[in-house]
Parts: sequence; C-alpha cells; structure tokens
Amino acid sequence: MRNITVDNVIIGTGTAGLAAYRAIKANHQQALIIEGGSYGTTCARVGCMPSKLLIAAAEAMHSHARLAPFGLQSSHEPTVNGKAVMERVKSERDRFVGFVLEGVDAIPEKDKIKGFARFVSPNQLMIDEHTKVTFNKAVIATGSSPVILPFLKELGDRVIVNDDVFSWNDLPQSVAIFGPGVIGLELGQALHRLKVNVHLFGRDNLIGPISDPVVRQEALSIIGQEMNLYADTKEVSVKRIGNQVEIRFVTPDGQTKSVVVDYVIAATGRSPNVKSLNLQATHIELDQRGIPVFDRNTMQCGESHIFIAGDANHDVPLLHEAADEGKIAGTNAASFPKIHQGLRRSPMGVVFSDPQIATIGSRYSDLNPQQVVIGQVNFNNQGRSRVMLKNKGMLRIYADRESGLLLGAEMIGPDAEHLAHLLAWVHQLGLTVSQILELPFYHPVIEEGLRTALRDAQEKIESNLMQQVAA
Repeated sequence: MRNITVDNVIIGTGTAGLAAYRAIKANHQQALIIEGGSYGTTCARVGCMPSKLLIAAAEAMHSHARLAPFGLQSSHEPTVNGKAVMERVKSERDRFVGFVLEGVDAIPEKDKIKGFARFVSPNQLMIDEHTKVTFNKAVIATGSSPVILPFLKELGDRVIVNDDVFSWNDLPQSVAIFGPGVIGLELGQALHRLKVNVHLFGRDNLIGPISDPVVRQEALSIIGQEMNLYADTKEVSVKRIGNQVEIRFVTPDGQTKSVVVDYVIAATGRSPNVKSLNLQATHIELDQRGIPVFDRNTMQCGESHIFIAGDANHDVPLLHEAADEGKIAGTNAASFPKIHQGLRRSPMGVVFSDPQIATIGSRYSDLNPQQVVIGQVNFNNQGRSRVMLKNKGMLRIYADRESGLLLGAEMIGPDAEHLAHLLAWVHQLGLTVSQILELPFYHPVIEEGLRTALRDAQEKIESNLMQQVAA
C-alpha cells in the first residue's frame, strides 16, 4: 500500500478536471490528478466532436435534396457508404482525442495516478486498493454517464447509448431513439439524413431544451415534417425479436402502433459519476440525488475544502461551462480558505439540428409572464433566410417590461448558433432592447430577423410605458 500526501487532489481528467489542475499549478501549488477510466474528455471522445462529424456528413448528404428548389439538377443520386462515414467519424474523433492526450501526457508523472478514487474520510482518498492519498483540498470532476431507462435494459445488446454510436463500423438499417433532447435530436436527424430509418420517441411534446410553447410547437412541426417523430407517446413497451426490437406504443389520438428496428438508442439523459465516491465520508451536504450541494459561483461544497465542477455537479453540462467551472474550482482550492466568486458567463446552449435550436439567458420557463414582454420573428418571410431557402423557424426574445433589459431568448431557425452568440454577448453586457437596436445591422443578413424581434419587443415596452403614464 502506497501512502501519498499532497496539497490538492483532482478526481477526473475531463475538461473540468484539467482546467482545475492548470489553475492550481498556476498558483504554484501541489496537485495530484486521479483518473479511473480513459484519459480524454467526453466532448472529444463521445460528445460534441464526433457528433458534429456525423452531422457534417448528414448535412453534405442532405444538400443534394436542396438543389431542385433552386432550379438545379444533379445527374445522379448520391449514396451513403456507411463504413466510409463511420471511418471518417472515428478517424477525426481520434485526432481530437489525441490533442487532449497530448495535454495529459505533458503533465508530470508525479502529478497523476490511475485508479478509481473513493473517500474514506474528509481528507483521505483510497485509489482502488493500492494507494491512500491524504490531501488538504479536493476538486471532484468525475463527469457523467448516460442513463438507460429500466424497461430498456431487457433488450441486452440491442439497446445502446449515444456513446456507443461512435464505435459503429457501419450504419444500421434502422434505429429507435428514446429522448428527443439535445443528444437524441442531433443523432436522430443526422442518422435520418444518412438514410437510416429513424424513429424518435418522446413524452409530453418536449423537444430539445425548448420551454417556450410557441417555439416548441414550431420545432415539433419542422422536425416532424422531416422524420418519424412521436413526441407524446403513451404505454410504450419493447420486445426483443432475435436481433431486432419491436416497439409498441399508443399515440395521442388513441391509436396503437408498432415499429421494428435494429437498435434502440437511449438518449434519456446523463447521470453524474458520484455514486462510487463514498461522499458520505466527506460529511458534506448532499441533495436528494446524492450530489453535493454547492455554490455555482465558487464551486465550493458548503463551507468545506471540497469543490465540484463540470458534469459531476449536474448543473450545466456543456464544455465551455465545464472549463469555466474547473478554473473557478481550481483557483478557489488554491486560495482556500479564501474564496472568490468566479466569472459565470451568460447561459447559452445550441442544438446542432437543422434548423438549429438555441437558448440564451433566462428561458421562458424561468420567467414571470407578468414581468416580461416578448418580441418575436417568424423566419418564413425573413429576407436573407428566404433567399437561401432556410426560411423556417421562430425566434422569441424576453425583456423586462419596465426597464427593457434583455433577459433571454429561445429559438429554432437558420444560423441560430450565431444569433445565440450575439444575444449572449449583449445579455452579458447588460444591454436593454433599445441599446441593442442602436447597434449596426447589415442588409441583407439573417441578423435582420433578430432586429425584427427586438423592434417588436421595443414597441411593447413603449406601449407599456405609455399606459403607465396615462394611468
């Protein structure tokens, strides 16, 4: 049994863990980074990068279908070589992982150790059964894992999670995806456009991260017109039949239907990897899910010497947020017991569907309808969008009824990733709708649609002020 004493420990070498390590070392303190699985981030291995590679292939394939409305013709119909598609996805994925591994390789050997960690006291960890580590401060950055709903587990190797998709050597003939959230929607549409027969199942008409009922209905309509989307299924049952799966379900109008697919992909969320840490030994407060209660501005668990960052805290499971959280956690671990609030940027999320979906700032469900005005634009007749035949979608922005301060937005539409950045920037700067309207808008650009929504909101703000004056 080895015994190690160190000032700081970081459990996990994903985006948050590596950011915490760099922050601690920048403060000239000892740090030991512990990893039980493979080095490399969720984003690079099974998340944002390989999924975008699959989406890029799907977009290239789908571009052929967009020729005819422009009056263009192709001499042949393109075909999908599933093996070649997956070969490129995995090859480029491995390249991105390699960049991460280069960073890990650069960490001195004395600063890292392999094995699964568990707490045995507030200041001690056991690594597997080979090493006991005594520490002063700890950063938990253990990431998350996909969740498979209990009723799907009986399907054996016919049920997989999104991580497994990027191990395929070829594309299947058909899949069912449970969960039309960010992961399910991106994978479902990409596979559909790569000629896989896709059935996407949901509940209560939820889709992506959208909470605004108007934007949600627009999204359901757009996606449902392209692919098999069952957004509100009831009485779902699954049955394995050889190497296939039969899914039976009831539609909102009471019809019983069934489909048969090669695989079921569980895209029903991810769970923080904290259960095996024996957190009870730390004496920190845990919520009802067993996750440490923490301050999202400092990443500190209660008043303790333990910090938590990234997907492990189940707050905002996005790479750029994990990087920020890791830096905050590492900086505060280094300065403990002095604690400082770190920079938390305006919330922003993007779904790389087509059209793209995005949210910034406060979502509709976060707001009191009596205190906000909503400005909107439908992209159906927006100039540049119509020119490019990308005129689908809806943008709704939320502003304070009294001050005009921009509070947030939800959207589905063309180039939503870029509109989201613009809105997130002005939101973080604390601008009002009228101040944003003073900024330049070129013509003709999709951003003019944003200006239309802002003008709609400003008219309602001014109308509200006039009513107050009249009263």
